[in-house]
Amino acid sequence: MNDLAEIKAQARKAAFARRKAAHTAGLVGRAGLLSEVLAGYRGVPLAGYMPIRTEISPLPAMEEACAHGPVGVPVIQGEAQPLKFSRWSSDGPLREGPFGAQVPEKDDYFEPEILIVPLVAFDRAGNRLGYGGGFYDRTLEGLRQRGGCLAIGFAYSAQEAAELPLEPTDQPLDMIVTEAEILSF
Repeated sequence: MNDLAEIKAQARKAAFARRKAAHTAGLVGRAGLLSEVLAGYRGVPLAGYMPIRTEISPLPAMEEACAHGPVGVPVIQGEAQPLKFSRWSSDGPLREGPFGAQVPEKDDYFEPEILIVPLVAFDRAGNRLGYGGGFYDRTLEGLRQRGGCLAIGFAYSAQEAAELPLEPTDQPLDMIVTEAEILSF
């Protein structure tokens, strides 16, 4: 393991502990500010994610957005590949996807213009520390090359880090929304 990989592993470990504590605290209205942001983009195709373990849940905001336009969730295509996004609804049948996240039973892919991005840690410059697979970095890079997308990191405020170990391939976020504030870059 190289030095940067070790530094990232330590940063993830610390961020996971902060996220777990925030998740356990049972904060009410966690997705309220995310809903507020998305209300300004009614009808724009967007993709969120199915929360796993201690991730903050975007599901209430995604359910609201479904009434106005297409909403999807990521489907991992394979190692070192960008994500694809399949249409989702709160009452649609699901199956287990890679890493335990639920995905729609039938794939109905589309390209979102807004991505709600899960993360392990973030900083006030719009950088994120993910899980290490590079799925979102590849996906954001491709979407931005084809015309862009709005990348919104969604996290507990406790996941903020003063500084993150970054690589040239790490894609920055356009906005970060927590249960407590909205940061735009």
